Amino acid sequence: MNPTEDQIYVIIFSTLFLGGLMSTFVVAMVFIHRQRQAQNKQKLDQIKLEHEKTLLNIENEIQQETLTHIGRELHDNIGQLLSLAKLNFGSIKEHKREEGKEILNLVIKEVRGLSKQLNLDWVESISINEFIAQQLARIESTGFCQTTLHADVELDDLPKDQKLVLIRVIQESLNNAIKHASPEKIEIRIMENKREKQILITDNGKGFDSSQKSTGSGMFNLKKRMETVGGEFNLTSAVGKGTEIKLILPN
Repeated sequence: MNPTEDQIYVIIFSTLFLGGLMSTFVVAMVFIHRQRQAQNKQKLDQIKLEHEKTLLNIENEIQQETLTHIGRELHDNIGQLLSLAKLNFGSIKEHKREEGKEILNLVIKEVRGLSKQLNLDWVESISINEFIAQQLARIESTGFCQTTLHADVELDDLPKDQKLVLIRVIQESLNNAIKHASPEKIEIRIMENKREKQILITDNGKGFDSSQKSTGSGMFNLKKRMETVGGEFNLTSAVGKGTEIKLILPN
């Protein structure tokens, strides 16, 4: 039985319709795929922009912290040394003049050390272990409280962005302990297990109820900053039992 002319037209029309439907489906899928690609690229660009903005803010904060420290050193340390040198040079005794020269040499050494801190080149040259040791030594030298550093691993191979974030987060964590906790001791432990590297910052200060939602943005900012470099910021505290901050570094 041969197909009639109407059947042939139906077959041709059906074929063309299905072909058009398939073409429309393919075009729609391509359009959706490209739209998703554009959205993903936009999200990646936004994440990259936020990451760069965070690092820029951290660099500015570290520079400001450095300038504040230099200002204190110029006023409290170098200023006093220069005054002492002036007194010695004003003496008629030879040994006092020699002491004045020694003090001037010390001033020159101190100024050279401070000049190296005026830019962020020191970030490249210092390890996190060395930075933590310096910060703890500075706190203890003021007589504020005792400090201890236990390092099971050297963190000397970190990228600059991770190092910048860690430096600022550690600074802020120590500043918070000094301003709010009134501890007798601050302890920092650097350790590593099979999965990750960690920095634990603990104090035996007055603590607070960490289960209560904070009204400030300080801890939230520290958490977000660690997240920008793939790390984690965890805090636990209780009233009268001190505070522990755990910084988990990305692998």
